[in-house]
Amino acid sequence: MNNSSMIQRSLRHVWHPCTQMKLHESLPPVPIARADGVWLYDFDGRRYLDGISSWWVNLFGHGHPYIKAALRAQLDTLDHVMLAGFTHQPVVELSERLAALTGLGHAFYGSDGASATEIALKMSAHYWRNTGKPEKSRFIGVAGGYHGETVGALAVTDIARFRAAYAPLVRLAATVPSPDARGAAPRESAAEVARRAATGLHSWLEQHHAETAALIVEPMVQCAAGMAMHDAAYLRQARALCDRYGVHLIADEIATGFGRTGTMFAHQQAGIRPDFICLSKGLTGGTLPLSAVLTTDAVYAAFYDDELSRGFLHSHSYTGNPLACRAALATLDLFEQTDALARNRVLAQTVTQAIAPLTAHPRIRNARQLGMIWAWDADTAMPQFSQRFHQHALAHGVLLRPIGNTIYAMPPYVLADDTASHLARGALAALSATLAEEGRGQ
Repeated sequence: MNNSSMIQRSLRHVWHPCTQMKLHESLPPVPIARADGVWLYDFDGRRYLDGISSWWVNLFGHGHPYIKAALRAQLDTLDHVMLAGFTHQPVVELSERLAALTGLGHAFYGSDGASATEIALKMSAHYWRNTGKPEKSRFIGVAGGYHGETVGALAVTDIARFRAAYAPLVRLAATVPSPDARGAAPRESAAEVARRAATGLHSWLEQHHAETAALIVEPMVQCAAGMAMHDAAYLRQARALCDRYGVHLIADEIATGFGRTGTMFAHQQAGIRPDFICLSKGLTGGTLPLSAVLTTDAVYAAFYDDELSRGFLHSHSYTGNPLACRAALATLDLFEQTDALARNRVLAQTVTQAIAPLTAHPRIRNARQLGMIWAWDADTAMPQFSQRFHQHALAHGVLLRPIGNTIYAMPPYVLADDTASHLARGALAALSATLAEEGRGQ
């Protein structure tokens, strides 16, 4: 098997996500044969450093031996059983550990991030119905927010590219200003931008709290909006406003959870606790699809009743799959065994130093970093900047996939000095090669 034959087979039968398939006439998909640590290998033996953790899911490197061993042992015991009317050891242990980490009670499981968003939205609205306030069925999203691409999740997603084609199907949420620090006026601090955005939220809640079920936010980083980072002051004020007006706060930690922003969960940097937390991506260390929604005991109690219709009757066939739960447990073990959060603080300094030449590039604006996330805005009007940069990065052995003009890196937590340098050199070379194409009609 080689790259060419695999590409042709894929194009004949696979519909790839987040892709205009006609683009593959000129830019074919990259066929990956295997992965190890931070590296992806194609069928011709070429390797690529996974600079974005394969869409932000891989934490401790591909094929981690501890997670693989846990999966093999679980496969010998229990592969799957329905969770309606049954339970099993991995889902119980995982729920206990997530509760201890988040301070929230019961965990409800889905298959991916969008599933978690749907669960949290439905659960919030149903809570208000069960407590005698069915009119509280609207939601608030933040400008530029992204929460998934199922119909309910699109309602609180404010990125037109994903939502516009499905507008007739979507009941749009209200949108309040983003605390994105890049929107600062001259001499305005990130904290002041956050407080200004919170003022917009206050104004909306003041008028509409009686019909509002929940506010959903991406704590500290709005990833799909170009790694838009904000001050923790926004989360503190959002928590206070939701408390004041009787509105749930949903923390979408699908991308920001599990150490990505420097703390186990991003909202912890604000010293708050949400009413709901949505988890996925890094939950299993990048091995199997799994998501979870955790909420308060008060929300859980509102569904606890003799009447079936007051229960939360949402379900997925693979809810709480034992293999996925076991992978998640192994991932949590690795956080403890490796002291990952402390190690990441040291690693982040190494990466920041290695990538300093890109940060200092004269065509880079708004260089920013939080935990294990780095982002830079390229000063260019190239209409195909993202595509061209992605291709040049691959040519230099690095997987980087800009969002518009925003270059970002979210690598696994196991980079070493040499791989951090490889990432930095590839990113800088890709930027130089891409900018060299300006004015050539690319």
